[in-house]
Amino acid sequence: MKILHILDHSVPAMSGYSTRSRNIVSFQRGLGLRPVVLTSPKHPVPGPDREERDGITYYRTGRQSALGTAGPGAETSGYASSLILMRRFASRIAEVARVEGATLLHAHSPVLNGLPALWVGRRLGIPVVYEARAFWEDAAVDHGTTREGSPRYRLTRALETFLFRHADRVVVIAEAMRQEVIRRGVDPGRIAVVGNGVDVDRFRPIPRNEALAARLGINGDLVFGFIGSFYRYEGLRFLVEALPQLRERVPRARLMLVGSGEETTALREAGAASGDAILLPGQVPHEQIDGYYSVLDVFVCPRRRMRLTELVTPLKPLEAMAMAKPVLASDVGGLSELIQHGSTGVLFRADDGASLVEQAAHLASSRQLRASLGQAARAHVERERSWPRVVARYLDIYGTARK
Repeated sequence: MKILHILDHSVPAMSGYSTRSRNIVSFQRGLGLRPVVLTSPKHPVPGPDREERDGITYYRTGRQSALGTAGPGAETSGYASSLILMRRFASRIAEVARVEGATLLHAHSPVLNGLPALWVGRRLGIPVVYEARAFWEDAAVDHGTTREGSPRYRLTRALETFLFRHADRVVVIAEAMRQEVIRRGVDPGRIAVVGNGVDVDRFRPIPRNEALAARLGINGDLVFGFIGSFYRYEGLRFLVEALPQLRERVPRARLMLVGSGEETTALREAGAASGDAILLPGQVPHEQIDGYYSVLDVFVCPRRRMRLTELVTPLKPLEAMAMAKPVLASDVGGLSELIQHGSTGVLFRADDGASLVEQAAHLASSRQLRASLGQAARAHVERERSWPRVVARYLDIYGTARK
């Protein structure tokens, strides 16, 4: 079965989105499927129209070819620009589907990918699976580009609901998302949960990288840290604000934030005011990331409470769990779905600095507690969240989509 995956962006652009996509296609290939990738005009890294990566064929859609000759104002004309982009992208999807002989279209959110895939699928008689990794109107609220209930918010929601109702199968990454889609009137039997996973061979317990710890100046400290994209909903400024209170309880506590994003400037300003208590190494190459995990004593995921974080499960805590690192996370729905409090990690009340400090100090008080939580987390992801186990769920989804 040849599957054409239709993505917003992919490797070599690095994000949680592209990491999940890379693992899906890689492990699908291991299952005997034949995945091919097509990225949208929003893919940010220039490159050839067609390339091979790790045995997978990747097709690209140049932004200019997607917008065509609609005129100099088209790209900035809001809804009209989006419609032009989708129509042009649909042409590219049809072209690649024909060239590759695709037997199924698997479109991944946002709706700008899903609607063109649906149009092409119906025209060519190819089944369409639509996978929602977040509800993008909620992400736009966090990014400040719209507000809940605005015309743009309602339109995005309505278009995606239409897509949910008309795709042959729907995939979401969390049970809370599945319940939300059901509330929109979609048959529960057409919705499957394929959660985030982790490559347990790539991310495994390793000895502390002492050379890196020395270079960072953290030998002898208790290091709390986060690795990922710096979005507002991640709650990193909230974490930074809680650090002085934590250091009153745990004087040798340090905070390391690895990555970049929209919060980078604010976090650097906060870091500068904190002396050496906060480390901001920046974005690091993917092949070096396990070294940074190895020098963490506790991985912290302090997501703020909002619709987006209540519904969506993140990927990075699973990497930390696979490396047997204890995870301290807020009790929003997307994290409590991943972590069992006191067994595979520790939860604190979201947006509550005193609760964060209390649980962090509890973890700091016992090396044995941190080790036992990390070992239990590793065992859990091996059983439930390894990519081969997760990706195997697509076999049934694809089979029923074609009936």
